[in-house]
Amino acid sequence: MTTVAAWDLSPLLRMALLGAVLALVPLAWIALRHRGSAARLRALTALTLFLCFDLVLFGAFTRLTDSGLGCPDWPGCYGNASPLGAQHHIAAAQSLLPDGPVTHAKAWIEMLHRYFATAVGVLITVLAAMSWRLHRRGTPGVISSWWAGATLLWVCMQGAFGALTVTMKLYPAIVTAHLLGGLGLLALLAAQSQAFDGPDSRPLALPAGLRRGLWALAALAVAQMALGGWVSTNYAVLACGDFPTCQGRWWPDMDFQHGFTLQRALGNTGDGDYLPFAALTAIHFTHRLMALAVLAALVLMAWRLWRLDEAQARRWACALLAVGGWQLASGVSNVVLGWPLLAAVGHTGGAAALIVILSMMLMRAHRGARQVLPARRGTQPALAPGVRYP
Repeated sequence: MTTVAAWDLSPLLRMALLGAVLALVPLAWIALRHRGSAARLRALTALTLFLCFDLVLFGAFTRLTDSGLGCPDWPGCYGNASPLGAQHHIAAAQSLLPDGPVTHAKAWIEMLHRYFATAVGVLITVLAAMSWRLHRRGTPGVISSWWAGATLLWVCMQGAFGALTVTMKLYPAIVTAHLLGGLGLLALLAAQSQAFDGPDSRPLALPAGLRRGLWALAALAVAQMALGGWVSTNYAVLACGDFPTCQGRWWPDMDFQHGFTLQRALGNTGDGDYLPFAALTAIHFTHRLMALAVLAALVLMAWRLWRLDEAQARRWACALLAVGGWQLASGVSNVVLGWPLLAAVGHTGGAAALIVILSMMLMRAHRGARQVLPARRGTQPALAPGVRYP
């Protein structure tokens, strides 16, 4: 097989130009559909969030179809901006390993993911530029430009982890960090989409204790998503082929030490030996146990929100229960059906939906807390107009 350098920056400019061309389509749509700078910024934020959500799903599809090394160099494919210019190299690799990491189909999946990611990066760059310009002008109803700046910095870091995913040959810790980076980008965009003044982002007034509980739920969910990424990147889903038991036992043999060693290559221990099956079992089973805790926390939060007897809080309660039920169903389907592609991508989509919901709730709750005016001693807190306090 033809050897190829892990880094080949020669197609970088062409990749950037292609991403810019792809980004022109949503930018033109927003320019034609919306009038006013603030309205366009809100629309661009919402559309970028939607496309970033799709990108996370396509990233999961890329990983689950074993296409992460479909083009074994970065940012192009064998030094070309598309698989069309690399057909000879791809054919040579595929002839040696017909089911290996490099095939024509996998190369296109990997490159489409890179094109899509580049276009989202361009949209976030435009979003940052618009936000800074409108914030300096003092345009009303526009959030702080620090949000857009943080998002731009984050997407640059995410791109770097995407490069390392390829150049380090699917190193599990790097791939998991790349997944979490995508979810973090979703969280930033989701929070920004709720920070504008408008009827679609009404503040959510919650008691202080419930706001702290919401933060705790978000932290627990992120920990579970990190575990889910670790399961996926280590291909530990099929370590337990039954449910609710694992390998016919309630507590199977597990090797936590090797399973949760972060500094190791895919399929190996930290010492370079083959990763024992008990280590994969430990990874899978830990994810199951954490899932129970997250589901319990979701139900408890939904119950607390429902008791507030407020329409918006009850809608969020239903959203939490819906995504919790989806994650339970898709997670069990992955086990009992042998990790089908649709269920696996759907499970990642459920995690992405949960992070979006929690980020939106936290931003609305933050705005609701800021709009509760200081009260005099012995009186009830005064509320800003249009804000209900349970």
